[in-house]
Amino acid sequence: MDDVSEMDMLHPEDFNGSDNEDTRSELKFDPVTESLEERKKRAKIEDALHSKQTTLSVWRKLAIEEYGLVNDDLRRQVWPLLLEVDPNGSEKVPSLRDLSDHAEYNQVVLDVNRSLKRFPPGIPYKQRLALQDQLTVLILRVIMKYPNLRYYQGYHDVAITFLLVVGEAVSFRIMERLSTDHLEECMEATMEKTSYRLNYIYPLIKRVDKQLHDRLDNAMLGTMFALPWYLTWFGHSLNQYRDVVRLYDFFLASDKLMPLYVAAALVLERKVEIFECDADMAMIHCLLSTIPDNLNFEHVLHRASEMYQSYPPEKVEKDVKKRVKEEADRRRQDELRARNRLNRKKHGWVNLYNYMPQWLMLHYRNKYGILFATATLVVAYLAYMKASEASSLWRSIWGS
Repeated sequence: MDDVSEMDMLHPEDFNGSDNEDTRSELKFDPVTESLEERKKRAKIEDALHSKQTTLSVWRKLAIEEYGLVNDDLRRQVWPLLLEVDPNGSEKVPSLRDLSDHAEYNQVVLDVNRSLKRFPPGIPYKQRLALQDQLTVLILRVIMKYPNLRYYQGYHDVAITFLLVVGEAVSFRIMERLSTDHLEECMEATMEKTSYRLNYIYPLIKRVDKQLHDRLDNAMLGTMFALPWYLTWFGHSLNQYRDVVRLYDFFLASDKLMPLYVAAALVLERKVEIFECDADMAMIHCLLSTIPDNLNFEHVLHRASEMYQSYPPEKVEKDVKKRVKEEADRRRQDELRARNRLNRKKHGWVNLYNYMPQWLMLHYRNKYGILFATATLVVAYLAYMKASEASSLWRSIWGS
């Protein structure tokens, strides 16, 4: 068992500050009946909550195991313990008006207004507006407190999940911790490190299923399909609220790169669909961008855990660097070929212009002269290109 630190022994009873109020009031999703196995898991979690001897390693184990933390009433108590944050805060919460001059204000408001599908169904209009304001304030508070962090589109999908589950006060503490740890690379001025991290997906898939890896690689799929998964912890891509919070249980208790392992496991889970699809980048990207509602996430999370145990980040880092280098080399070669093609075309047009008869150029001010000149140039260019191809063929014959 891990050494027990002071934060290991934090217990819900220690968090009784006045700021730790449930701000959700009547905001509830459709109730889900707990199965027998889930009720058994609930009993284990409640026993741990009542014990002063429960350590951080126990909370992590409970969150990772099948069914996670079961329901939001338990998540509200355990999520702060998983991140070792004290939800009791004395900081004054600014009003939305106080934050309206911030450089990111307009973008945050725009994104928050787009996130309606993440709100409980049937939420009254006034409550929705109040919750949107809380979400905007939550996000701006974090990036104002840490000026080195940059807001990114998708951050609001993470923030709203915590706001819905634990309320305004605790969600700030959680987002503050995540933004300076798990999500820190995503909040840098550029997406360079985020783009680099996404390349972990391919080496992981290759070690489990080379056939699937080669199909994706040959289709030149790239990693963009997984970008919203990684940035939002799948919050933006899932329709089922229950799946979102289950994944958050898992991520809060795991290494910060675990979303990449879940992404790889999710692709592996859909192997049959991928092979039934045309080996085309657009087709496969479209397939993976939509996650089925009936996906067995417990199986996906189990596979991701096994992959992490077998292939931890340090073991695949070499393959990641190799892939990044190969991709960079391929891009440079593509750019060079494109530049050479452009230069050849420019050179051809310059030659044509130099050999154009002067009588034709005298009519450039006349609209009919322009049309005639244009038509002549097109015909001349086609003839020039055909002659060039013939000359190349002739040289190749004589050269051989």
